[in-house]
Amino acid sequence: MNVFCGIDLGSTTTKAVLLDERGDILGRGITNSRSNYFLAAEIAREEAFIGARFTLIDRELSRLSEGEKQSVGFRKRLLTQFRKQQILSQLHSLRDKSLEEAESDRYQEIRKVLHQKLSHIFVTMEEGIRRPRLNAGKKSDFFRDQASSEYSRLAESVAEESIPFELLMSIFDKVIILVENQRMDLTFEGNIRTALSACIDGDNAGLADSYEQAVARAAAIPLTEVRAIGTGYGRQRLPFPKDMIRSEILCHGLGANISFPGTATVLDIGGQDTKAIQVDARGIVTSFQMNDRCAAGCGRYLGYIADEMNLGVHELGPMAMTSTRHVKINSTCTVFAGAELRDRLTMGQRREDILAGLHRAIILRAMALLARSGGVSNEFTFTGGVANNQAAVAALRKLVAENYGERKLNISPDSIYTGALGAAHFALRAESESREEGASRVESAFGGSP
Repeated sequence: MNVFCGIDLGSTTTKAVLLDERGDILGRGITNSRSNYFLAAEIAREEAFIGARFTLIDRELSRLSEGEKQSVGFRKRLLTQFRKQQILSQLHSLRDKSLEEAESDRYQEIRKVLHQKLSHIFVTMEEGIRRPRLNAGKKSDFFRDQASSEYSRLAESVAEESIPFELLMSIFDKVIILVENQRMDLTFEGNIRTALSACIDGDNAGLADSYEQAVARAAAIPLTEVRAIGTGYGRQRLPFPKDMIRSEILCHGLGANISFPGTATVLDIGGQDTKAIQVDARGIVTSFQMNDRCAAGCGRYLGYIADEMNLGVHELGPMAMTSTRHVKINSTCTVFAGAELRDRLTMGQRREDILAGLHRAIILRAMALLARSGGVSNEFTFTGGVANNQAAVAALRKLVAENYGERKLNISPDSIYTGALGAAHFALRAESESREEGASRVESAFGGSP
């Protein structure tokens, strides 16, 4: 099967989307970019291929004549077990590197107690993965966020005078970077057998052979990457020829149009920049504006605030939504964010209210860009990772209504992949154009059609 890949190398996250020849999405992949762009692109692409395998499994399971409801349940359990294996692999690496750090000479006097505290933290974290709590809420897609939230909670519970919370968190902060920049066993073949075994039980034993054969057929389908196109903040670092690179503006415009064909205005708030884009009915960009010079009010700023509060980025929006009053934020500059945050907390202002004001300040900056790009048309699409932040969405709806009246606002659950989706469609179109040119040359060489 021929497939086409789009990779969006952002400043904080790297995304990949895989299409088949009809333009249907086969798989998506995402990872933290951090400092290793090449590894990030490779991992995101591998994750997209893994997603494609599960799409093929879905297609194979849909052909089974019996046990339709059971098949749906089996597929969900299979994916859950597969992801669990990946997370456990990363957690074990984090544990091993943390315990190795604890053996450093700088911790010689507290080494034994530190080792015990860390071991307790990681045993508890592993138990939580193997037996997840009911109603645990939505988790981040990123291992760093998942691990940071749980690790900090446990570190706070075991900290004492000789092993303070700050020491435990400093070890985590040092080691998580090593784990993120290390390639793990993320392959389909490496984890699917274990996941498959865990999903076969008494409830579906009668269909076990059918399920195993469906997985085997999906795994045997060859996936050939015909063409790939890169985009994003770090696109120049991708190992692609220059003619296989497209700007973020073009890719987000096309990706939004593919997702919502009526789109006329696009707002993308990424990790490093904010883009306000106007597109025509074909998704071609007609006008745009973007912030310059710094990442004020973008995803990186939210990440910095999350770090200051010892929270995951995915926790900021829900916390802001519990606010009873908005605190006016004077600056969304990342450089001064920590100082202003600490000042306001010292003044007794609640974290929830500070975060609500912060989200409003971010959207106010975006509204200025939208105005300069041409305003907000009736069908308006919000893309990028911040589009999944409910507090940012609520602030955007309110400010758009106040300034432009009621507008149709589109937000895809997969909004963070919009740039990669546009890049993948550029890859598909480039291949189609190449084939048409080739056919035209052949026809010319033989004197045209008879």
